[in-house]
Amino acid sequence: MKPEHALAMVLIPVATLAAAAAATCLRRVRDIFFFVIVAGSVLVERLDVNFFSEAWYRGTTRGVQVSLIEILAAALLIGCWLGRREGERRWFWPGSLGLILAFVAYACVSLVAADHRLYGLFELSRMFAALLVFLATAAYVRSQREWTLLVAALAVAVGFESAWAIKQHFITHLDRAVASLTHANSLSMYLCLTVPPLVAFACSGWSRWLRLACGGAAVLGTFGILLTLSRAGIPVFAAVVIGTILTCISWRLSFGFFAIRFAIVFGVVAVVASFWPQLQQRYAGTSLEEEYLDPTVDGRGIYLRLGQMIAREHFFGVGLNNWSYYVSLTYGPRLGFRFTNYPYLESVYGTADDKLFGDSYLAAPAHNLAALTLGELGIPGLILFTLIWLRWFGMGAAFLTLPRKLPMRTIGVGIFFGSLGIFGQSLTEWVYRQTPILFTFYAMLGALASVAVARREAKAAARITQAEPAPLVLTDEDLVTQPI
Repeated sequence: MKPEHALAMVLIPVATLAAAAAATCLRRVRDIFFFVIVAGSVLVERLDVNFFSEAWYRGTTRGVQVSLIEILAAALLIGCWLGRREGERRWFWPGSLGLILAFVAYACVSLVAADHRLYGLFELSRMFAALLVFLATAAYVRSQREWTLLVAALAVAVGFESAWAIKQHFITHLDRAVASLTHANSLSMYLCLTVPPLVAFACSGWSRWLRLACGGAAVLGTFGILLTLSRAGIPVFAAVVIGTILTCISWRLSFGFFAIRFAIVFGVVAVVASFWPQLQQRYAGTSLEEEYLDPTVDGRGIYLRLGQMIAREHFFGVGLNNWSYYVSLTYGPRLGFRFTNYPYLESVYGTADDKLFGDSYLAAPAHNLAALTLGELGIPGLILFTLIWLRWFGMGAAFLTLPRKLPMRTIGVGIFFGSLGIFGQSLTEWVYRQTPILFTFYAMLGALASVAVARREAKAAARITQAEPAPLVLTDEDLVTQPI
């Protein structure tokens, strides 16, 4: 253990207790913590301490990471439980929490049964951290005030990432912008997740400044995703943004209606046209046949075949975060791919030159979230994970039936289309598990769960109001005939 790890083990609990005390006493502190959790998640990998790190392992997680975001989430959760005023509800059961806990419990069993438990422990620690963010957000978000703070934090984060991407493209001359994330496809998925709520608020927000801020951030996000040149991300982004606009926009006809819509369409067409040569070159680089059907190309189709192969031999999967190990050692060579031998790398780790690990050819995590889950957690794990996604979609889709002017509908529909965005690109990527994206997604899901409870309570209150009989009004004659 390095000295910084020993220092972190002392400072982390002390900082958590101090932050929790402040969050319990002061509501403004809880506001600040929540804003930092949502807006600062994009920088979480620069604000963490990594224990038991295996940086050379090509998995979805490479260590037990503890960051500032987890400290603030724990403090926020404690502050919400202990700092509520009299009459405020301290606890409720957030939607989908039962399925999430069942999935985490299944992952724990998978970890115990796995041959390489350390790799599984890395990913399991990330799952617990995301669950903490989910619970903290669900406990904090209770009213329109918190919904506004959520979308303001998303606008700041999207604007920051997009501005960074623009700087990388036009000043650094990077071919595919990554902003603060590690890969262009990671930035693409992050924008597919976060821009739809901004578009929803820009179309039907409840204050002018909020609509302008969200609209500006959404425009920057559109520039940002084009600079990633993501073949899957750009069409997914277009689909969820158009869906958000169609379901949130006001269809009242006026001169302003046509002028604003024409300006938006013209601007989008002009921007896409300016990037069209690069996009055309990007899409022409590899055909769908080569990517998915050619068995000799290390493309996305190979990961689907590998997932099927693993599931046939391991009904319960090879273990959480063990995909790269087993594919490199066993399943990849069966398809003709000669990956570097993991046992050899483990035996020389810490003794050989770092160049040995940098030049190693190791299997990447499956570029398909379903195939990755199937290979690591087996058929039961994939079924459980599918049920969770269906629950999330159901929670969000329920808001489509509400009147367009309701603020509750705006936040619910925005998060619903953001969930569709991250799901759509997860068909070709694994970076759903990347910490900045996972934390942001679970923060949005926590807000969705809280808003879903508010929607359910509002409906119940409306039913009670409608069912109550009209108050009895007695006339003078009734008073004479009624016994006292």
